[in-house]
Amino acid sequence: MVEAVRAHGYRILIVDDGSPDGTGDLADQIAADDPGVSILHRSEKQGLGRAYGEAFLSLGQSSLEVICQMDADLSHDPDDLPALVAAIDAGADVAIGSRYVPGGSTPDWPWIRRMISRGGNLYARGLLGLSTRDATAGYRAWAPTALGVVDPLTAQASGYGFQVEMVRRAESAGLTIAEVPITFRDRTAGQSKMGMSIVVEAMLLVTGWGMKRAIGKLPFTRP
Repeated sequence: MVEAVRAHGYRILIVDDGSPDGTGDLADQIAADDPGVSILHRSEKQGLGRAYGEAFLSLGQSSLEVICQMDADLSHDPDDLPALVAAIDAGADVAIGSRYVPGGSTPDWPWIRRMISRGGNLYARGLLGLSTRDATAGYRAWAPTALGVVDPLTAQASGYGFQVEMVRRAESAGLTIAEVPITFRDRTAGQSKMGMSIVVEAMLLVTGWGMKRAIGKLPFTRP
């Protein structure tokens, strides 16, 4: 994945979230050979949301034009990066690699996974009044100013609900969101980190945000 991303000329920050399997060491070896790759080592695993929050904070201190986020298992095709970056260049604050807009697809998924993913998206969109079709997508590009608005470090979600929370905050703040169709492929090796505790956290948070919205207390404001 590093080779594929670097082929487009983009710099890379790899977040090693306290991995016990040698991933951090391998990342260090890659960075030692390529000045365009840097590593953020975290001492303990605190979830996807916390990892992204710290990564965004470290990148926000540099003069970058666009900041992208993606998984490292090639489910997110690096060849889609230029389209996401182009959406930011065209004026969007956030660009989402979407499976659920025309042209997007999940060809490798069994029907049960498609049902769960679409159901989760419909649940979040309905409760939170979101216009984004793929609020759970993790393939995104951000204008650095937009990250300053959504303030990832104060996110409530530590798991995959973080993706929904950032969309909720972006829409609530009036940011412009563009959805770019992508083909999402299943990983060819390794296992997903999506456990039941992550699912429960996301469901509870989305339900709570929906209840607050129903009584007029949803709009996000930075502390």
